[in-house]
Amino acid sequence: MITRTSAPTSAVAALSWMTPDGAPQQRVCRLQGAWNARGLQRQPDTSLPAATQHVVLDASATTLDTSGALLLARSMAQWQAGGVTVDTSRLSDAQRRLLDLVRQRALALPPGQRSLGLLGDIGRATLTALDELRALLAFAGELVWRGGPLLLQPWRVRWREVIHEIDAAGLRAIGIIGLLSFLIGMVMAYQAGATLATYGANILIVNLVSIITLRELGPLLTAILVAGRTGSSYTAQLGTMQITEEVDALRALGLSPFDMLVLPKVVALIITLPLLALFADVMGLVGGGVVAALGYGVPFTEYAARIPQVVGLQTLMLGLVKAPVFAVVIALVGCMQGLRVKGSAAAVGRATTVSVVQAIFLVIVIDASFSVLYNLLRL
Repeated sequence: MITRTSAPTSAVAALSWMTPDGAPQQRVCRLQGAWNARGLQRQPDTSLPAATQHVVLDASATTLDTSGALLLARSMAQWQAGGVTVDTSRLSDAQRRLLDLVRQRALALPPGQRSLGLLGDIGRATLTALDELRALLAFAGELVWRGGPLLLQPWRVRWREVIHEIDAAGLRAIGIIGLLSFLIGMVMAYQAGATLATYGANILIVNLVSIITLRELGPLLTAILVAGRTGSSYTAQLGTMQITEEVDALRALGLSPFDMLVLPKVVALIITLPLLALFADVMGLVGGGVVAALGYGVPFTEYAARIPQVVGLQTLMLGLVKAPVFAVVIALVGCMQGLRVKGSAAAVGRATTVSVVQAIFLVIVIDASFSVLYNLLRL
């Protein structure tokens, strides 16, 4: 007994539902027409008849290609999600293999997206983080192995590329780093002054702004900005070279992509980041001085004269010593993620996002580690 039939022309994909005698909850789904890209321009209604518990597929009267198999696989997934069982024994071997392939490749979620429960997801995230850390350490080991000999043979460094990277990562970043450091210095002075003014201790604005800026905020803010600006550009550049097979071309010519592409970026950032951090320190102090002079009655000359009394060379160096470490981490993360890009241009965007997130996270973790170390050493 036929319960429902879609009746388009024979060239258009269609299906009909039949109820076998003595099995009111079973339906035979007979595919008709051409279940291919042309026949599926108008997709048939694949919703189940009421009270269906078991479906038997019959595609003996149709042609089935990948488009039709994809629609059929999606429909089967919806039916099975509602508790309906599906029997594919009436399909031909070729049709069954094609359907299984489409269900396996197009519908199955990648292992990283399957839910394993709360504990399973935590474990998977932990293993993923450990794998990323292992890859970063391996990349750092390659840097030491390849870059170490260059310390004894500096003429082998590609200094023209290093200078180009210094210009891109350093000179062109001065504006944004200077502006943001100046504004952050103003914000710190405003926040400190609002409290200190109630005690008549306006002059102590100098202490707060100078210590926080030189010891922590200047290098940290610079590293975060460089990670977002320069680290992402490293990933995008190398990722694009991976997609266009330029990295493979270097290997085919017998040239090391690490020596040609990674080392100049690392060297340039090691040189650039401490200088940018020093510039950020100066601009942060200037921003704090402007607010102290205009808002809280601390003359700028007195503000500047008090800075050497509050902080010394040790405070400045404790901040700047972090900058080369930040530079190595940012450059390695950016280059590593770029060289791991595979597939399409969309992979470059995903790798860039991962690069920025990882670099900023590691910068903050390293900064916190330095703070703990300084506290233990009473510096």
